[in-house]
Amino acid sequence: MRLSRPHSLTRRARFIAGATGLAAAAALAVPATAASAQPAPKTFSATELNQTAASVRTADVGGTAWYVDGASGKVVVTADSTVSKAEIAKLKSEAGTNADALVVKRTPGTFSKLIAGGEAITTGGARCSLGFNVQDGAGTKFALTAGHCTNIGSSWSIGTTTGSSFPGDDYGIIQHSDPGAADGRVSLYNGSYQEIDGAADATVGQSVQRSGSTTGLHGGSVTGLNATVNYGADGIVSGLIQTNVCAEPGDSGGALFSGSTALGLTSGGSGNCSSGGTTFYQPVTEALSVYGVSII
Repeated sequence: MRLSRPHSLTRRARFIAGATGLAAAAALAVPATAASAQPAPKTFSATELNQTAASVRTADVGGTAWYVDGASGKVVVTADSTVSKAEIAKLKSEAGTNADALVVKRTPGTFSKLIAGGEAITTGGARCSLGFNVQDGAGTKFALTAGHCTNIGSSWSIGTTTGSSFPGDDYGIIQHSDPGAADGRVSLYNGSYQEIDGAADATVGQSVQRSGSTTGLHGGSVTGLNATVNYGADGIVSGLIQTNVCAEPGDSGGALFSGSTALGLTSGGSGNCSSGGTTFYQPVTEALSVYGVSII
């Protein structure tokens, strides 16, 4: 699934039981020197991991996302359904002697911007989701959303685009035409709202929720930080939060939060809210800093 329009084992127990005696007997015949000759798994320095991550970008395989996992000492690559075995081999070839630093995981669907036609915040026939309402030092009210949304229109149902950054980053800002309508809360799509009183950087393992105009409220956890996503022809975005929260077209720009803390703006991903998926978020702290605004 390429969501690119405006709006992403075993059953061996018996065998093992029967083979255990043979394995044990064979082990008796292995010289101690041979048993101890197996090389220890290679470990990679921070520099090597960063070099490996850079090699993945150089390989330029659309449908991949990656981040350096300091805990495991690996570069975790997530590949969507469009990535072939040959392209995975290309990633490893580009990594060269650091190929063993790569851990490749598959995810269903296709990485793309989560945007579609419909309601919520709209421009022409395109629909996205509002992330967080913010204000500058003078009290002027704005809405933060995804940059790939603000790139496609200057006039929105809620106001006018005053800033946009995509690709590279994925954030944009819209000045409210009706400042009184700027609500500092996030809709939970059950008739209630979550008060948002600040913003922070996400952490791996953190429980999070996402609110979007297509699929409403869904939750999950942060699985990686500083992820880079190659959306193919749509461009590459870096510095993203990776999660296992589902999302669908039109959820783009929507709020990622934990309790009363704003964390991110929905960028893109794969899968859907029936089967699940992998999604990515622009850290909201960066957008707040760039535009000199704060959460209302």
